[in-house]
Amino acid sequence: MRTAVAPGAAAPERILTEREYRVQVWRDLRRNYIANLAHGLLGMTGFRLVSAPTFVPAYVFLLSGSQLAVGFALSAQFLGMALSSIWGATLIEHRRRVMPMVHFVGWMMRVQILALALSAWWLTGGEALVAACIFLTLFGFFGGMQGVSFHFLLSKVIPVNKRGRLTGMRNFLGGLTAAGVAWLGGKYLVGANAFGNGYASTFFVAFVLTSLGITALSFVREPASPQVRVRRRLLGSLRDLPELLRADPTFTRFFIARALAAFGMIAVPFYAIYASRYVDLSGTMLGALSVAFLLAQTFSNLVWGRMADRYGNRLVFLVSVSLWAAGTVLLLVAGNLPGFVVAFGALGAGLGGFQVGSQNLVLEFGSRSDLPMRIAVSDTACYAMMASGPVLGGLLAQTLGFTIVFCIAILVKSLAVAAILSVPEPRRRRLVRTL
Repeated sequence: MRTAVAPGAAAPERILTEREYRVQVWRDLRRNYIANLAHGLLGMTGFRLVSAPTFVPAYVFLLSGSQLAVGFALSAQFLGMALSSIWGATLIEHRRRVMPMVHFVGWMMRVQILALALSAWWLTGGEALVAACIFLTLFGFFGGMQGVSFHFLLSKVIPVNKRGRLTGMRNFLGGLTAAGVAWLGGKYLVGANAFGNGYASTFFVAFVLTSLGITALSFVREPASPQVRVRRRLLGSLRDLPELLRADPTFTRFFIARALAAFGMIAVPFYAIYASRYVDLSGTMLGALSVAFLLAQTFSNLVWGRMADRYGNRLVFLVSVSLWAAGTVLLLVAGNLPGFVVAFGALGAGLGGFQVGSQNLVLEFGSRSDLPMRIAVSDTACYAMMASGPVLGGLLAQTLGFTIVFCIAILVKSLAVAAILSVPEPRRRRLVRTL
């Protein structure tokens, strides 16, 4: 029996069967793969200019002269992400298609980058500092929503055994371009104070690149989900979170491991500032350290992606967090430019692998209908740790020095490695269930 449709009204979309859904995923895989690569090449290049532990921390430190202010500014971004992730999940878990939400929150993120650039041009001193904190908070707020919606979209259009190499290649292309742009930005924009403010010029370049990236993402063909959740209010979703964690102890252990590793971000805003105690923190030096960080992150992503597809994202998490901790140790003992370059390389490779492994690993637990909320609750814990870490790090750096900050980072990363060892490979669990 057919449902009557009013004249002029759009006919309701036919719900795909699970088999039809999978057929469409494989049919459009090539197109969606290329669109995601283009998004990575352009969009991630711009985002890395903002998120690298060089330009934004150095800009905030220039405005304030305070390690604590740097911690607060970076914390504001992660606090915004922590506040919005679960809300973002409630906005998409009942939708059969999430592309409209991906576009909306993606453009809102880019507006904040543009506002950061304009505020750096138009404002000075305390006003510029307050504006930077506000726009970084809003950038994080929409970024938290974007993280949930984008990674859910990725789980829909890219099969699990193709995600590792795609993520690695996206990060490789984005990081390679970002390294070149970071070097040029440090030398010719910040170093030469281009257009009256080199930092503002760098942020504007980031806005242009990220805008081109989300335009490329428009070419993705998203299949309609066969099953979705009934729409829930935010408070109802929050009440269901304890049950979500109790229902899957393995996911809960991963949740704890990711949160611990994320707290290792306590030291990230202070990498470049610590290095400035031994080398001159000029625009050229910022460019050199950014290149070391981003190139290591870039080329290692090819290794992380191949490792993820062949051995699983759990191993990527384990190895990369160990490397991240080792890079922090090396940063502490290095006292010259070559040592810092190697340390920044290890830090970039380790942090890049942690991002690849943790973001893809969360997609491999439980059912598709619960996936948006699993992404959101894991992201919320991760971002909450990232938000509290820099503030605590700023307080400790201001009062006790950088050494204690880096030692805490090494400790929590070591605990994260111990925690992930208790998590069995999710693909092996799924294979057992299907036998």
